[in-house]
Amino acid sequence: MASTRKVATTIYITVEQDEKLKLLSQSTGTSMAQYIREGIDYILELHKDRLPQQLGLSID
Repeated sequence: MASTRKVATTIYITVEQDEKLKLLSQSTGTSMAQYIREGIDYILELHKDRLPQQLGLSID
């Protein structure tokens, strides 16, 4: 499950991306930030094989 804690960051998107995200956000009631987070999640899932694997903790 994804964490609900968020950190602020700055990204730069094209004018066209901004316009389309605003239209989508207005028509669906979902924030632009939520769509950006979903896009990041999609890319991370797509490339998960390139990310280091987290070591599991073993409790004996």
